[in-house]
Order: sequence, then C-alpha cells, then structure tokens
Amino acid sequence: MLTIAVLKDTAPGEKRVALVPESVKRLTKLGVQVLLEEGAGEQAGFTRRQYEEAGATIVADYKQLLKEGKVFLKAQLICLTDEETLKMIDPLPKDSVIIGFMNPFKYIHNVEKLAAKGVTSLAMELVPRISRAQRMDALSAMSSAAGYKAVVLAAASLNKFFPLMMTAAGTISPAKVLIIGAGVAGLQAIATAKRLGAQVTVFDTRPVVKEQVESLGARFVSLATTEEAETEGGYATEQSEDFYRHEQVIIGQQLADTDVVISTAQIFGKRAPLLITEEMIRTMRSGSVIVDLAAEQGGNCELTIAGKTVERYGISIHGESDLPGSLSYHASEMYSRNVTALLSEMIKDGKLVIDIEDDVIKGTLLTHAGKVMNQHVRDLLDRDKEEV
Repeated sequence: MLTIAVLKDTAPGEKRVALVPESVKRLTKLGVQVLLEEGAGEQAGFTRRQYEEAGATIVADYKQLLKEGKVFLKAQLICLTDEETLKMIDPLPKDSVIIGFMNPFKYIHNVEKLAAKGVTSLAMELVPRISRAQRMDALSAMSSAAGYKAVVLAAASLNKFFPLMMTAAGTISPAKVLIIGAGVAGLQAIATAKRLGAQVTVFDTRPVVKEQVESLGARFVSLATTEEAETEGGYATEQSEDFYRHEQVIIGQQLADTDVVISTAQIFGKRAPLLITEEMIRTMRSGSVIVDLAAEQGGNCELTIAGKTVERYGISIHGESDLPGSLSYHASEMYSRNVTALLSEMIKDGKLVIDIEDDVIKGTLLTHAGKVMNQHVRDLLDRDKEEV
C-alpha cells in the first residue's frame, strides 16, 4: 500500500499544511495510507480529531515517518538549513517522492542535492498552465490569496477610508488604488479593492487583459507593446531596459494622485522588473501605501525590503513575502486540493506511477532518477558552473 506522509513545515513563519482533513478522505478512498506528523495542521486551524476521523494516522516519531513514507508532502520545502554546510533539514530516503513549493530558482543548489540523493521532487509552482492542470495550479491559488490579502493589508495601513462615504461632516471621497499587473493576483486585488469601495486603476503591458479588468469595474491603462509581452503559459516575458523605462514613465504619471499601489509584476524564473523608483515614490502623498507582491523576486519598487515593512518619505512600503500563509486556513484548503488533484493523476490502483511523458507530470517534475528534469533550472545550473 502506498504511504503518504504529511510533514510539519519548517520554513520560518509557515503556518499552512500540505493536506487538510477533507483531502485525506479523498486519498484514502484511492487505496493509500496517510500518515500525519503530530502537530501538522494545528497552526492552520485543523485538529488532530478531524484528521483521525478523516482516516489519517497521527505519528509522533519523525524517524518513523521517514521510514514508512513513500510520498512526502509539505507546503513550502526548504531542503537545506545552511548554504555553506548544505545540511538537509529533511533527510529524505532515496527513491522517495517529495511534493511542495520548492522555489527552485532561489534555492537552486537545493535542487542538485535532491537529484544527488535520488529523490523525485515535484514543484507545485511548476504546474503547467494548461486546461487539464487547472485543478492543480497551486501558484494561481496562492496568487489569488495574495492579491486579496494585499488589498486588506493596504486598507489597514492607509490613513484614509477606502469607500465613498456620505457623513454628517460631508462627503468623503474614495481611495484611489493603482494595481500593477492584471494576472491572477492583480485580478483578485481589483475585485477586493472594488468590494471595499475604492476607485481602481490598473496598468498592464498585455492588451488582452483589458476586457477582464474593465469587467471588474476598473479603469485600464495600457502600454503599446506586442504579443511577446506574454508567454504561451500566460506569464509576462522579460523586456528591454527601454521598455521598462517607458513603463516607469506611465506608472509615474499615476502616482501623484494614487493612495495605494498593489504591485504584482513578476517574470517567471527571473528578477522582477523595477517599475517604481525612489524618485517616483517621492511624488506620492504622505500616508500612501505600496504593497509589493514581487518582493521575494527583488521587488517592483526600488525601496522594497523582502519580508519587511518600511516607511520612506512618509510612504509605507510592504514587502511581506508570504501573504497566502497569513490566510493559513483557506490557503491550506486550496493548496491541499491542488496537491490532491496532482496525486490523483499519479495514483493507479493504489500505487504511484510517475509518467514522465504526461504533460502535467513532465512540467511539474524538478528531479527524478538522479537527474534535474526542469530545463530552465538545468540552464541556470550550467550557467553557474561556467561562471565558476
């Protein structure tokens, strides 16, 4: 019988869990055993009793989990404790399978370690954006959570009301929100800001998103560009320095009259484009707020510090790196459903089948059979070796 082991997350501040009780029920019906490390899920709001009633076995002995598990699940996988000693946090057995967010472009040498140990790893951020894989698209699910929480965070930080208000003291005008990027996070940010009553303007380099933006009640600001601004998978592509300078000019024209900026522009596997310079920030009204969702990738704002909130020129700049984790209950539910959908594709007659010719599996695989499978990661590793 295939045994799936759910491990407690060891990433600092991580409160999500990889599998929630409802997903345990689904997996046990597929003829697999689910082991849960004692304490996993508690910080997300799921109890031991809920897991046991769903069919999971709670295991307190970590070594027993590693011995009995074949497939290991985490929300966020950080394999190494230290880049100098390369000591592994989770000493996974050879030929085991690990599924989670890997952040392979930031922790690229972790990938080499996993391959060297003969571990098969599937990175949830690499799930291809194709119709068949929509149920497994954890990156979009977490981006949606981040877009929502970014607006809530901004509303709590802003020194103004968000909605138009009619009061005995007169009319209060609505807050003006600029959202940069109309991907999954941006669209959710638009919807949330509109629900809170803000006046929303959206900037994106892709003309194709104009209809979606306007259907949510926001004003769209475009930049003349080509279809090459978007990949086949729906990701923004890297552009020239002149292109980004042109973007900065257009964004800068909006900032002086903006109360909140939600910045979501990212380029898959690369540093986020710099769209808001220090000089541009100085034109904003004191008390305004920037929430930079690209902080972990270097930030869209020049003054963003990943993982921190700073104040510069009277502007609050939020660089929180794990907004989905702050919504740990629902974010865990969403992520768990994504992981379960992926596992359901691989479990055949109670056994795990890794079909490397399958489009979804092939796209999600990071390491397998002692090799790094993702071409983009292989190219980055080769580039590092050439530089050495």
